[in-house]
Formats: sequence, structure tokens, C-alpha cells
Amino acid sequence: MKSLKKIELHLHLEGAAPPGFIRALAAEKHRDIAGIFDERGAYAYRDFRDFLRVYEAATSVLATPRDYARLLSEVLAECAEEGAIYVELFVSPEFCGGADLAAWRDYLAAMEEAAAQAERDGIASRAVLTCIRHFGPERARKTAICAAETSGGWVAGLGIAGAEDVGELGDFAWAFDCAREAGLGLTAHAGEWRGPQSIRDALALGVTRIGHGIRAVEDAALLRDLAERGITLEVCPGSNVALGLVRDWAAHPIARLADAGVRVTVSTDDPPFFHTTLSQEYQRLADAFGWAEAEFRQMNLWAVDAAFCDQTTRTRLRKELT
Repeated sequence: MKSLKKIELHLHLEGAAPPGFIRALAAEKHRDIAGIFDERGAYAYRDFRDFLRVYEAATSVLATPRDYARLLSEVLAECAEEGAIYVELFVSPEFCGGADLAAWRDYLAAMEEAAAQAERDGIASRAVLTCIRHFGPERARKTAICAAETSGGWVAGLGIAGAEDVGELGDFAWAFDCAREAGLGLTAHAGEWRGPQSIRDALALGVTRIGHGIRAVEDAALLRDLAERGITLEVCPGSNVALGLVRDWAAHPIARLADAGVRVTVSTDDPPFFHTTLSQEYQRLADAFGWAEAEFRQMNLWAVDAAFCDQTTRTRLRKELT
């Protein structure tokens, strides 16, 4: 599956950090974060709440623009090895200088340089700046301002992630309005832990994509609405299985969503946390549902259509896929 050209729309930059990279960086900084790893050196967490704790602890060693540039280079190189030709990464200014605009510009400049080099090496990328839901709507405003003030170029969208059971998506309307006015693409994590209503709440914010969205399968009317509106789901099957949202790969609703006419795409979410890669996701879907190159090509074309990149990049990517 590595030879198949792929588009990935749902990848958290910090969540894609290889454990070895984080351990080495912590050692450079004389930081003791041994408690977030298991005896094999992998990330160790008990449940989703603990996952968020470990995620934020790992992210805490990323403290400078250079740290983020190094991480981005490493992550994009790994994506390229998996056959990805274009990746959108969730990046939170909260972790890059506390969402201070001046500090964010410094972090962004370093990451843009790394992204430009990766694109010269064959893999394009864009950033979706990410509000952290459990940090609250006031802090989300700062992220939205960072997004709006640096939109264009590498910064292409705004999203929201974090604990889905905290607060209501409508509380973040100001942030999404701000990003929309700046011409940014909009997406939101929804329908992962909460049910179909959370997806409707996300749609009310004006998003064109939903992160996860798998619980749409519980509501036939919502499925029809998603299909008719051409809303794209950023589905992360391995993440859903690892976190216990679905029993196993064969039970995953991605096939039922596709059969209902919903545009589904495949991503890894936080691959080292969930012991997966993009090629492994494709292979496991092929094994579970009998999907082959034609089905995956269609999903990647949907991903290109839904990407927050410029039209020139979109046209080039479509040519590469076809």
C-alpha cells in the first residue's frame, strides 16, 4: 500500500511526533518525561482523558520554533514514506508561544521553511490552526486571530479538537466567524465521542469537513444531509479502534458511511499513539471490506476536493492521482 499515492487531511502535528523524537528532545533539554512511555518506549495512556494528558506532556518539550521545524520535517518525511503527496496538519498556536500572535509568527516562519523544503522533496502540506476545545472559547479567539492574521500560504484552515464532551460547539462561533472572514477553510472534530447532534452543531459553524464524524451512521436524515451537501468526513479508523469507539476494523462504520453516499477520507489522527501508519490503515480497510485501488483512489480524489489548498495545488494533486 505504500506505493499508492495518498492525501491525508487529519493529522495532528504534535500527535504525530515519534516517541523517540520526543525522548531525544527531552534529553537535550534535561527534562524528565519518562512517565508518559511504557516499557517498550511507546506512549502509554489508559483512556481518552489520559491520552490528552500524555499528548500535552509530550508536547511540552516542544518549546521553540526550531523544535517545531525539526518535528515538522520528521513528520513529513515519515508521511512521504507512506506514499502521502499532500498532508494537512492540525497545529495549535496554544502550544507555540501560548497563542501570542508575535510568538506564533516566529513559530510559523520556522515551520514554513521546513514545509517548503519538504515540498521541494516531493510532499506538500498545509496547516489547519486548531482551537483546543477544553481550553474554552476565550482562548480559542486567540487561536482564530493567529489564523486570520497569518492566513494564506501555509496556513489554510481553522479547526477545533480536544475533549468533545466539554462545552458546546456553538460557544466557539466567534472563532469560526473570524476565520471564515479571513478566507480560511473550516473543519471541526465532531461525532467521535458525542452523537449525531454534535455533527449538526459543527455544520452550524459553517464547516465543509468533519473530523471523525463516524456517529453520523446513527442518523439516516443526517447521512442524507451530509451526502447532499458534499460534506467530507476525515475518518481515522485506527484511532477509533484503538480508543474503543468501535469493536474492531470489521465493525467500523466507514463502509456504511460510504455506501450512504457520504464522502469519506482516510487519515491516521495521531499515528504513534495508535500504533498505525497511513499504509496500514489502507491495508486494514482492504482486509476488512475488500476495498482495492479504485475505492482508495476515489477517497483520495474526494480528499483533494475537500483540501484547503489553493486551486493550483489542487489541480496538480488531481493530476498526480489520476
